Amino acid sequence: MRILQLSAEIFPLLKTGGLADIAGALPAALNAAGCDVRVLLPGFPAVLAGLRHAVTVGQFAAPWGENLQVRLGELPGVPGGDEPLKAYVLDVPSLFDRPGNPYEDLQRRPYPDNARRFAALGWAAAYLAHALDRYWSPEVVHGHDWHAALACACLKLWSAPQARRVPTVYTVHNLAYQGVFDAQHLGEIGMPQAAFQMEGLEFHGQISFMKAGLFYADHITTVSPTYAREIQTLEQGCGLDGLLRVRGKSLSGILNAVDEGVWNPATDSHLPRAFDWRRLGGKAECKGALQREMGLEEIADAPLFAMVSRLTEQKGLHLVLAGVDNVIQGGGQLLVLGSGDAELERAFSHSATQYPGRVAVHLGYDEALAHRVFGASDVTLVPSRFEPCGLTQMYGLKYGSVPLVRAVGGLVDTVVDADLATLEDQSATGVVFQDFTETAYRHALRRSFALYHDRRAWARVRRAGMRQPFSWAQAAQQYLTVYQDLIRP
Repeated sequence: MRILQLSAEIFPLLKTGGLADIAGALPAALNAAGCDVRVLLPGFPAVLAGLRHAVTVGQFAAPWGENLQVRLGELPGVPGGDEPLKAYVLDVPSLFDRPGNPYEDLQRRPYPDNARRFAALGWAAAYLAHALDRYWSPEVVHGHDWHAALACACLKLWSAPQARRVPTVYTVHNLAYQGVFDAQHLGEIGMPQAAFQMEGLEFHGQISFMKAGLFYADHITTVSPTYAREIQTLEQGCGLDGLLRVRGKSLSGILNAVDEGVWNPATDSHLPRAFDWRRLGGKAECKGALQREMGLEEIADAPLFAMVSRLTEQKGLHLVLAGVDNVIQGGGQLLVLGSGDAELERAFSHSATQYPGRVAVHLGYDEALAHRVFGASDVTLVPSRFEPCGLTQMYGLKYGSVPLVRAVGGLVDTVVDADLATLEDQSATGVVFQDFTETAYRHALRRSFALYHDRRAWARVRRAGMRQPFSWAQAAQQYLTVYQDLIRP
């Protein structure tokens, strides 16, 4: 089966969050399952720098009149597969060769032409589906998050006579980020006026790329079974719950997985010493090394709580801040790695100043440091307000860093709370709390301390988590079933 997947970023070339990890791992897993997967990416400098043996396969006229070039090459650095990943890259410097991250300038302001930039990605997918590359065309087009959503509309509204039908799959990674733009861009991005209605792209008088994906895709997936149910509710539907309920029979929740070629403490070159669930001695060495590196007191039995995250309100950061005193009073340490909201950055930096040697903060993202944090820490904090899937709790599980999570989305799908029953049957893998309140979070911290000091129970919970099979091979089979159902006559 020939599958074209498109996304705005891909690990290891370009990463701002978990989307990149999935965009790199899923194609490799599908190729291993016998598919012929190619990816389509915007020509950001980091992507072009990693593209090998590139040739131009064609160009097309964008709705705003610019000629856009598509190149085909290989991405040898994408982990998880034995063969290089074939990649189409939309090579348009005027759109993608810019400072900042893929979506914002150096002042963290969204680029004013983002509608045009990511409409170009959608149209490139549509042209590839209709033989822009005369040697290969997809049977299914699969877009990830709002940046790729317009491809579903472009293909559904393709007006060429006798054009073949190419079904689309659209994956929601985070419904809160929707790609909403002023209605004046409708013609500019190539959408007909007839599409600007409730049954189309219109969203409260504006254009929503996310809604385009949800409305026009032949099948919708999201990244955990629980999140698939949650986004159909008023509380977590972000204004799109009605549409999602209507499309409920075409909506699947497929749990993300972990690329064990990248996230495996037994083979991880970023760690000072390897370890696995059978031999955990190396984890203590990792902990001591990180404490020294980050300026924390080197205390072997001080439980090290860690958070690797975008610093946003969604992630429950105010709960973590409210619980800093509880961590310190309990004899623990706190390490935060991430960046985001300036006020949150200042608040965590203040905590590090207030508790030197007990709290450490690294602002920004460092992939190698993230590996060392999971390898060293005892508890991974993910107290999110909402969480479509979450990857950090799965990385924590793999590295023996017991997750403390709130019971939402993929967190509840991946972490088994340590209560009397699960401790007895040895299925417990973490600490789960329900209410999004400081009181509930502090109680979860106390439970984590109690579990940590029960050395026998702690060892069982840690080992049970490290043995969890979050396999991309299994996830790939579920996606393959979706694709097969769409192309079946």
